[in-house]
Amino acid sequence: MPDWWPPVEINPRDLSLERLVGYYLDFGVVFENPGPLLKGLAVTLSLAALAEVVGIVLGLFLALLKIARSRLLSLPAQIYIDVFRGTPLLVQITIIYFTTAAVGVRFTSLFFAGLTALSLNSAAYVAEIFRAGIQSIDKGQMEAGRASGLTYAQTMRYIIVPQAFRRVIPPLTNEFVTLIKDTSLVSVIGLAELLRAARVLQSATFNGTPLIAAALIYLAICLPLIYLTNVLERRLNRRTAA
Repeated sequence: MPDWWPPVEINPRDLSLERLVGYYLDFGVVFENPGPLLKGLAVTLSLAALAEVVGIVLGLFLALLKIARSRLLSLPAQIYIDVFRGTPLLVQITIIYFTTAAVGVRFTSLFFAGLTALSLNSAAYVAEIFRAGIQSIDKGQMEAGRASGLTYAQTMRYIIVPQAFRRVIPPLTNEFVTLIKDTSLVSVIGLAELLRAARVLQSATFNGTPLIAAALIYLAICLPLIYLTNVLERRLNRRTAA
């Protein structure tokens, strides 16, 4: 047998129900010192909200470039989307914070470094959401706009994009849920978001309950948004069918 086998060692004496409850469900540890988790939660929500806003703006711009007829415009957008969707977010965060100083870009704020990475990553996914939404609009809408004397840009601005935006609200909400969970990856650079705050408290108390509390907080935020997404999708499907 190889030296690393078995991959998991289990001590039956440590598997008592009392020990498991005391180590993972002792919420008194959290209630006695809630400050770090609350501050971490504020950082997490701020990161997710700001990254979503930046991601929507940049993503819409990328989507418009990708569907452009000119390859000079569509190719760079396609490359950007492929790179950021095809590589792990954790790798992107690590590169942006730990290596960019060598080329003259130095982040003095952990929050801004994390926000930059999350925004750039989110924009790639949002771009695909907007592209699909725009291309789902009937081509007759564009033809009607051009026939009424509007330019291509005006037709996109006043007719196509507003209709597409309504259609992409459910997937954008779903992307926001993903973004909230992805903020936990920023802990790798030392930013005190929710996961890192829970990890610090767990190390200080030698108790796993803070991590369970962090997981429950993520769940309390994401589950309502997931249900909201489902409701919005059903309403959109009913309107489309009608």
